[in-house]
Amino acid sequence: MTENSVVSVLPALVFLIPAVLGILAWILGRASTALAQFLGFLGTAGALAAAVAMIPPVLAGQVLTYWGLELRVDALSCLVVTLIATVGLAAVIFSFRYMRHHRFTDASGADVTQRRLAVFYGLFLFFMATMLWGTTTNNIIMLYVAVEATTIASGLLVAFWWDRRSLEAGYKYLMLLTVGITFALFGCVLLYSASTPFLQGVNAMLMSQIRTVAAQIPHSVMIFVVALFIVGFGTKAGIAPFHPWLPDAHAEAPGPISALLSGVMIKMAVYALARTLGIFFPAYGALGLFVVILGAFTMLLGVVMALAQEDVKRLLAYSSVSQMGYILMGLGFWTYLGTYGALFHLVNHALAKSLLFLAIGAVIYRTAGRTLGELGGLGAKMPVTAACFFIGAFAISGMPPFNGFMSKLTIFLAGAQKGMWWAVAIGVFTSLLTMVALVKAGYRIFWGKPRDEAIFERAQEAPASMLLPFIALSLGCLLLGIWPQVIYPLLNSAARSLLGSP
Repeated sequence: MTENSVVSVLPALVFLIPAVLGILAWILGRASTALAQFLGFLGTAGALAAAVAMIPPVLAGQVLTYWGLELRVDALSCLVVTLIATVGLAAVIFSFRYMRHHRFTDASGADVTQRRLAVFYGLFLFFMATMLWGTTTNNIIMLYVAVEATTIASGLLVAFWWDRRSLEAGYKYLMLLTVGITFALFGCVLLYSASTPFLQGVNAMLMSQIRTVAAQIPHSVMIFVVALFIVGFGTKAGIAPFHPWLPDAHAEAPGPISALLSGVMIKMAVYALARTLGIFFPAYGALGLFVVILGAFTMLLGVVMALAQEDVKRLLAYSSVSQMGYILMGLGFWTYLGTYGALFHLVNHALAKSLLFLAIGAVIYRTAGRTLGELGGLGAKMPVTAACFFIGAFAISGMPPFNGFMSKLTIFLAGAQKGMWWAVAIGVFTSLLTMVALVKAGYRIFWGKPRDEAIFERAQEAPASMLLPFIALSLGCLLLGIWPQVIYPLLNSAARSLLGSP
């Protein structure tokens, strides 16, 4: 297949805009919180505008490149970049009231809220920039660097409250992910070394070039490289059994950061895993069975752990582990239908899980409660939040007419097409358990009997600026469930791009 490459500055702008504005927010935001928030909004909105501008040429069959071939955006990159920017915009708008609700003091007791919020928006935009860079780079070493950079930025955000629980979660997050991602570095270096003899006169760090000689790499080297990638990028993606960091980090991070972590950061890691494993799949198709088995194990373990949680944010975090199993399973089938379903579920889970974390963030904002044992009866006081939470719960569970139903059905059909009925059965069973976990939690929070009178009395609907982002995400879940054709062109191109077919 001949690649129709076009030089464009957009792949650079999509991450340079938030990076530059993040520096400005960090420095200038100390003078004005409103300025820091405006720069945060401008950075994410600018990234989304650049991402949307890339969609027409990509759908026309073009591959956008910049700095030689160091930056490369095909349909798969474009899909993930647009998703990251969309969820980022929703999260930053939600953060305006959410973050100002908290007061920060230094060791002497002086108020340092304005300074801390400048740091927050600087880190927020840097986090966005690193994720966007990771999905546009074509250099396998820079892919590792970008993924590691997201760990540093998000680790500081996980520990942002600077209390005992958040510091412990941030330390665990940084330690486990740094060790885990190091395996991916070893895989990247080994793959580069193994590819160099077959790519004389060509930059052997470029993934688009490595893929052309994958079949010539010795089988033993390939097996070792794949194992390193699965451990490295799989740790970042929250794939079992490399997931222990995820529930602590997602639970202790500020609400908008939880939405980013679960909504798009682990998807960026899945993208890195798919992009690197995709180098070998055409030549070593048997690899798919192992990926399917790992996906089935991940989805079952995640949902069982979710059922055991009393802390709502930990429940949602374990649910994210489970949903990564569906994406992994679809990729493991390595057919057009399986890949399409996996990418569709990647989009759907990002929207629904971001919605759920923002909705629970609104509950915490108003009540300061977050466990099922202290929340109850909030539906009467927070009806919009309750409705949006249940939309997200049904979407994640794969219930029609919401988007999760369409993507899970596609994955199940792909499994049936491959004759892997056992995988389909595990997927259906996990969906039922997911619905039990989330609907039960929603019932206890919004319809159950109030358990703490003080919390119940404090409850009221969140401000409009906080409601707007997750209402928009709710509409997205419904739109893609009723009219999935709206995203078909980009998903179709992304699936074919990953498979390497025209």
